[in-house]
Amino acid sequence: MTLSDLVYAGLGVGALAAAVLPRVVFSRPFSMPMVFLAVGAAVQLLPLPVPVVDPVADRAWVEHLTELCVIVSLMGAGLAINRPVGLRAWAGTWRLLGITMPLTVAVTALCAWALLDWPPAVALLLGAVLAPTDPVLAAEVRVGEPTDAEQDEDEVRFILTSEAGLNDGLAFPFVYAAVALAVAAGTGWSAGWIGGWALTDVLGKIAIGVAAGVVVGRVLGWMFFRARASALRLSEHMEGFVALGATFLTYGLTELAQGYGFLAVFVAACTLRAAERSHGYHKVLHEFTEQIERLLTAVLLFLLGGYVAGGGLAALTWQAALVAGLLVLVVRPVTGWVAQLGSDAGPRERIVAAVFGLRGIGSLYYLAYALGQNDFGGLAQQLWAAVAFTVLASVVLHGVTATPAISRLDRLRGTTAPGGPLP
Repeated sequence: MTLSDLVYAGLGVGALAAAVLPRVVFSRPFSMPMVFLAVGAAVQLLPLPVPVVDPVADRAWVEHLTELCVIVSLMGAGLAINRPVGLRAWAGTWRLLGITMPLTVAVTALCAWALLDWPPAVALLLGAVLAPTDPVLAAEVRVGEPTDAEQDEDEVRFILTSEAGLNDGLAFPFVYAAVALAVAAGTGWSAGWIGGWALTDVLGKIAIGVAAGVVVGRVLGWMFFRARASALRLSEHMEGFVALGATFLTYGLTELAQGYGFLAVFVAACTLRAAERSHGYHKVLHEFTEQIERLLTAVLLFLLGGYVAGGGLAALTWQAALVAGLLVLVVRPVTGWVAQLGSDAGPRERIVAAVFGLRGIGSLYYLAYALGQNDFGGLAQQLWAAVAFTVLASVVLHGVTATPAISRLDRLRGTTAPGGPLP
């Protein structure tokens, strides 16, 4: 038996499991990601020649594999959202992005600085990489497949999905701030980087990302649905793999233009959906991206489970575990609740939207990317342990509670008007 034989067999089993498990665990208090984490850990403990992934030594390919998973999931999320973009229609999303996200970064960074005694740049990096949310890891809290109706989405699922679609890109300025702060600390403390960071990494790259997403999305929308040549009207051929072409094109062009590709992919998907909102081709594209996303997520969580079982948490301290617990159990719920004060959502909806800010693949990507820009004082192992533990805790905690919480919310909404008293 060779390692390649074992890998092929494992990939086959994993692909079949990724197809079967969502149906098996549906409406049960555990999730597919929990299963793949557990299987990855179990396989690592068996007497098999399975290598342990070291995200420090294998940083580059970990970065690119997580990057691929994130951009595919962003395309799927954008295509799934039925609601047109607007200030009022997306008010809950803007609140979580404008209030919850920066508060989460700041409070998490302060906790890391105070409890772990990490340098400010490293503490800020931890807050930045743990800021993005990821409803992919709990299917109950994300919107379903595209439908014809524009306003048929449950508010909680819509807010969590749209928030994740945008904050995966909007976490980049905070990561760049951590990198710039680390460089400034290494060359003598200076605040001279702030102006360039605000102009380039905040305003410039966000503007390029949004503009590129809109332009590419409109061009693809015209091509798919209204081009004169039938060969270009790909909606008539109903081929799902085109979603990957749209994803890679948008991401690549935006990154070449020095914008945020994550942001552009989600914006392009929303723009493409708006080009012909009720067309059945969106469902084909969404189903294909969801299948690819499920496979990639399964692989990454399997590897994460193996990393944890293989000693990946050896560098984890109780202080880092406490920071993770505070983020998942206190910081996100409180800041999410504060952001929604005065909104139209009822108290039950506000609680669920505040609590279920899952941490996932985006956090792994951002950490791998940032450590490729700076060594952050040689604390890579400690950072990976802290982030891996946070993702692990989020997957388990939210995976167990998502189905009961969302199911109860759905039942109560069926008998009680939104905004009524808490049960």
